[in-house]
Amino acid sequence: MRRPIKNKHEVVADSAYNSVKLSRFINYIMQDGKKEVARKVVYGSFERIKEKTKNPNPLEVFDIALKNASPSVEVRSRRVGGANYQVPREVRAERRVTLAMRWIVDAARSRKGTSMDKAIAEELIAAYNNEGSAVKKKDDTHKMAEANKAFAHLAW
Repeated sequence: MRRPIKNKHEVVADSAYNSVKLSRFINYIMQDGKKEVARKVVYGSFERIKEKTKNPNPLEVFDIALKNASPSVEVRSRRVGGANYQVPREVRAERRVTLAMRWIVDAARSRKGTSMDKAIAEELIAAYNNEGSAVKKKDDTHKMAEANKAFAHLAW
């Protein structure tokens, strides 16, 4: 029997840009409960995005970057008769955004020697232009799913 569906925690839209997605992104960046530090980092990176892309609306760049880094399929491990198979599955819309945010933040954190706001700005701009670590991760996920297409019939 399946467990009951949990009630999702509603995230309040952020005050500066009035966006729930951006508020969730700030939460991903936050460490040790220091939300104000995370806000400053994100807003600082948005200022850098304004300067570099000459786009007056950095939220537009952010949304397109998330869309470009979002995977449409992923592989899930499935055990059948003593063997583990990587079964390609379609990704739910909510998980797509979650994975894209996670990959962008991880890619920004892996950039050593730069401030976090600069790293996030560069990673978002790279994803906006369909390049960078987060988009590469998406492409690798798609290639893995394509390679394991033979096991699609095992999807549950």
